Amino acid sequence: MNETQKMLHVNLAKGEVGRYAIIPGDPDRCELIAAHLDNPRLVTRKREFTTWEGTLEGEKVTVTSTGIGGPSTAICVEELHKCGADTFIRVGTCASTCADVQCGDIVVASGSVRMDGTSLHYLPLEYPAVPSYQLLKRLEESSNALGYHTVVGVSITKDSFYTQTEPETKPVSDELISRWRSYVRGGAVCTSMEESILFLVGTSLGVRTGSVLVSATNFDGSVSRRNSADVYPTNSIQKPIQVAIEALRRVILEDRA
Repeated sequence: MNETQKMLHVNLAKGEVGRYAIIPGDPDRCELIAAHLDNPRLVTRKREFTTWEGTLEGEKVTVTSTGIGGPSTAICVEELHKCGADTFIRVGTCASTCADVQCGDIVVASGSVRMDGTSLHYLPLEYPAVPSYQLLKRLEESSNALGYHTVVGVSITKDSFYTQTEPETKPVSDELISRWRSYVRGGAVCTSMEESILFLVGTSLGVRTGSVLVSATNFDGSVSRRNSADVYPTNSIQKPIQVAIEALRRVILEDRA
């Protein structure tokens, strides 16, 4: 790769990406995140990959969407890393799988069940999908400092949305339901579609990764007792954005020191 060559998918080249990257799934969330940075601007849009940038504590921060699921998340992390990024924080939503996570609560993923296919192209199944400890701790500290109810725990990463929400309609329903039940009984706190891939691509590249999520549901489908306004986190997405920005600020200052 030469210095001016654009990446095939994210449409960025070396020098156009900061060391620090925030990676939501939804392209529309990039602008929302960049609004918390100094001098935000749109850089490029291509496929599911929208990129904004700005500065935080004087450092360039790249905000690029991954789209939904494992393959596009892996592409995003790989290509941003080729362009210079070495620190990745995912900001997104999740669904609760435990009673302690209510709609509007913050989840900081301490690891993820590998119910996906993409991560198997990076490391064998027995290798754990875990984030960088530094980012996990800074995300937890930042969420607590902002006063949010914060749960740190294992997420479930799944490749298929509808085999999760409608497993009984699928030919392999018995297996899907049995595996899911075992993960919940094992203490998984939420489910999303990107964490295990982010963590394992990061591990394989030797870069830092972390994830902060807001729950879009209650485990039992009831109305949230803690966050009555958060029926669905249209506005709640600001919570993990604020947590990510504050955590990244702390990491930048630590790196500088």
